[in-house]
Order: sequence, then structure tokens, then C-alpha cells
Amino acid sequence: MNETTHPMKVETRTETGELVTGADCTLTNDRGSMSVKSGDIAQVRRSSIDVDIICKHPSNRDAIARAISRANAGLFGNIIIGGGIGAIIDHNRGTAYTYPTWVQLVFGQMLVFDRSDERDGQPAPSNHSGVPTQAFVSPGRDMAPQRKTEPGVTMDDLNGLLPPAR
Repeated sequence: MNETTHPMKVETRTETGELVTGADCTLTNDRGSMSVKSGDIAQVRRSSIDVDIICKHPSNRDAIARAISRANAGLFGNIIIGGGIGAIIDHNRGTAYTYPTWVQLVFGQMLVFDRSDERDGQPAPSNHSGVPTQAFVSPGRDMAPQRKTEPGVTMDDLNGLLPPAR
């Protein structure tokens, strides 16, 4: 029911709030990567997977963000009108999902943007991760988010929650 791409305006600001245009931004999800200059609109390929954004500018530390993917009304309409087949097709094509339409990254910070918090005509509010971008790099490496893997839960971890054997 939707197009395979979704427009997203990407803006960058300094930590003091000054708008910076022309920063080099890369948006990446499982459907690929695209480049855009801050201040412009990117046509992001829709997916159920979040979009990771990194903006670089020579006068500032990198700005890092994640834009959360959310199911859109088309998915629910497909389920109601066309049943599960249309919903499965839209899920597989990514057209069942939407990202925030306007994000404002801040240099030196890692932010998260959720479309469900967006208001018409306003940039999506960010949820600050509380982690400065320096925490995502090791010396001599680019400032790209390093994903941490959480340890899995084992049966030994759950053992104390079970009632004693009889």
C-alpha cells in the first residue's frame, strides 16, 4: 500500500543548538546505505529494521543516531482488507514500516528518534542515550556505533526461579 522509500529530513546541530548544514550523513539499514548532506531529505528504503545514521563534519565530533522503524497504518489496513497475505507481502517489501520524517542529530551525541513521538510539522523529539559518542570508538577508529551483545540467558540463570523438584 506504500512506496518502498520514505522521505526523511536530516538536520545537524552543534551541542549549543546552532544549525549546521552540509555535514556528510550516511543512513544505513538492512536494505542498504545512502548518503545525504545535512539539511537535505533522504529517500530511505523502508524496512522493519531501524536506520542507523552517522553525520560527519570537520569542525565537530560525529553525530550518531538511530531512527526506529514502526509498523504503519498500511499494514493494519492490509490485515483488515486483504488478510494476512497482503500484510506478509508488505512486511517482506518493507512498505509496512515508516521512519520519523524529520530528525535533528547533535554533534558529539548519540540520539534515538521514534516516529511514534513525532508531531506534524516538528522534528521528531530525541531520546538521548546518555552516552557521548566517544564511548563508541577505540583509538584510531571512526566514530561508528559498536553494538554490544548481551549475554544470553541460560537454564542455570532460571534455575532459582523454578519451584524445587519433588
